[in-house]
Amino acid sequence: MTANSPDTQPAADPATPAEPAAEPTAALAKEAADLKDRLLRTLAEMENLRRRTDREIADSRQYAVATFARDLLGVADNMQRALGTLSADFRDQADPVVKSHVEGVELTERELLKVMEKHGIRKFDPQGQKFDPNLHQAMLEVPDPSVPSGTVVQVIQPGYMIADRILRPALVGVAKGGPKAAPPANENAASAQRDSIDTQA
Repeated sequence: MTANSPDTQPAADPATPAEPAAEPTAALAKEAADLKDRLLRTLAEMENLRRRTDREIADSRQYAVATFARDLLGVADNMQRALGTLSADFRDQADPVVKSHVEGVELTERELLKVMEKHGIRKFDPQGQKFDPNLHQAMLEVPDPSVPSGTVVQVIQPGYMIADRILRPALVGVAKGGPKAAPPANENAASAQRDSIDTQA
């Protein structure tokens, strides 16, 4: 039997054919993972886009009347001014025709405010509240020691909100020179507790 005899050739390793097949399988698995990752990213982007679009549509519906509402505020202001010029004595002594006219203007003003509220526009009167620059515009300072400094003591023009946004700030007069506002009750309790601890120490 010679060295080149087929009987003397080494037996083929059974694992050898599997090695070339392992590389395509790994490549396919990586490609599938990449495609899955891209699919998940696309789905997330589509969901974010849907939410953003829904939010923009809701905002458009809610705030679309803002410009129109601002134009109506002048009408509401004029009605309030007209009614504000009439004293209680004048109303009591007025003849029935004048009283009927005044009641008609009051009814129209109430109806106007009701329609505005139906569309998310709400009037607010900050009389007696603490001044808030986000909601109020200070027009003057009023010396009034009977109330805490920074309190709204005069409303020159009421403010309006549309949903949760300011449509027009209230024009106000703010108290100056009064006592400082009392701290919240929980702050007083915390201060008393600190004093007690200091005394024990």
